[in-house]
Amino acid sequence: MAKVAFVVDEIFEDSEFQVPYDEVRKAGHEAVVVGREKGKEVTGKKGTKVTVELGSDDARADDFDAVVVPGGYSPDKVRTDAKLVGLTRQAYEHGKPVAAICHAGWVLAEADIVRGKTVTSYHSIRTDLVNAGAEWVDKEVVEDGNLITSRTPADLPAFCATLLRQLGS
Repeated sequence: MAKVAFVVDEIFEDSEFQVPYDEVRKAGHEAVVVGREKGKEVTGKKGTKVTVELGSDDARADDFDAVVVPGGYSPDKVRTDAKLVGLTRQAYEHGKPVAAICHAGWVLAEADIVRGKTVTSYHSIRTDLVNAGAEWVDKEVVEDGNLITSRTPADLPAFCATLLRQLGS
């Protein structure tokens, strides 16, 4: 079974973390909460509390089979951590699924992995992704190779199904 990194920080979108996390675990995969500081409790926009299990200093792409970046305001904090950005970029470069929803496209842009790719996101970061070289489309889920993107919590069923398919579930 796969080991999946869920990259989060403060003010993540609760459902965009919890739903894929639960679906990955329900499918028998291991889900690991990765953040800037091991042991730190981070809180979602609606109050969900999650403890970071692995800090950015110790997170290695080789240790994971996929990376999921939930949205909310968390990606704006995650993209300032060079090691978390590097984890995302290395996972992508090694052909592992990298799934980002809503504002998580900011992390993909920072990792410079959207150039020449078709992606979607929350509409307000469309220009950021286009400026990073992506072709932006308005669809519930976009799969461009091992890159999986979605727009909002309403897209979670398609987002999770695509992620699980790429994980071989």
